[in-house]
Amino acid sequence: MKPSPFEYSRPATIAEAVDLLVEGADEGALAICGGQSLLIMMALRITMTSKIVDISRLEELRKVEQNRDTTLIGAAITHAEIEDGKIPDPLLGLMPRIASKIAYRAVRNRGTIGGSMALADPSADWPACLLALDAEAVIAGPHGERHERIEDLLQGPYQTTLDVGEIITGFKIGNKDARWGTSKVSRKSGAFADSIAVFVDSSSVSPPRLALTGTTSHARLLPKVGAYAAENRIVDPKELRAAALEDLADIDPAATPYQIRCHVATVTRAIAEARGK
Repeated sequence: MKPSPFEYSRPATIAEAVDLLVEGADEGALAICGGQSLLIMMALRITMTSKIVDISRLEELRKVEQNRDTTLIGAAITHAEIEDGKIPDPLLGLMPRIASKIAYRAVRNRGTIGGSMALADPSADWPACLLALDAEAVIAGPHGERHERIEDLLQGPYQTTLDVGEIITGFKIGNKDARWGTSKVSRKSGAFADSIAVFVDSSSVSPPRLALTGTTSHARLLPKVGAYAAENRIVDPKELRAAALEDLADIDPAATPYQIRCHVATVTRAIAEARGK
């Protein structure tokens, strides 16, 4: 299939992009950057719009800054650029690892971290990663700039707190000297994930943060798992499973036995990797 006809605009600034999105709100105007999800959804007529605002060439969205405490990563930075180490890494290899597991290299060459977060696909990799890192989204809109923590930004499957005309411009991540681990289960290479777990254990983060996504409605923290990991440097598999099951009962009560097995497996592997470092 092909997308329905639409009007295409390429603004020169973020302010112009915001104005175009506000003006086209009644016609369902959408911003596009990498296009690795939106173009497919439009072609399948899952998403319909008559106005596309292309923000992919805005240099303001490619800003990368690192200071002593934080790293700012622009929303238009691609998965491949993160995978290849072309930007500073706030946590000793976690983000390049996450990026390397996203779909295929062709997708990673075009797909962007900001686009992934704005779409909020429950099977996407970046929401769990940035949630585990306790990152903040930097958002530009008709009322100026605001910052929002990832756990507040994500509201549900394909749902965020982004309002009309708002654009994610980047992510502010605290630099951490931490142990981390991650695990992902997919039916085949490049397929959507059934489960993704990301664990970050740092002296600057208390308790450790375990973020889970995949078959849940959106990336969520597992507080009981985090508390258990904080109290037990040596993890007992049965006790960890019990903590994970308690969290899953809260965040995904409708999970099937297969989904539960996937989630328990990724949680266990992510923590085991971190504790083995």
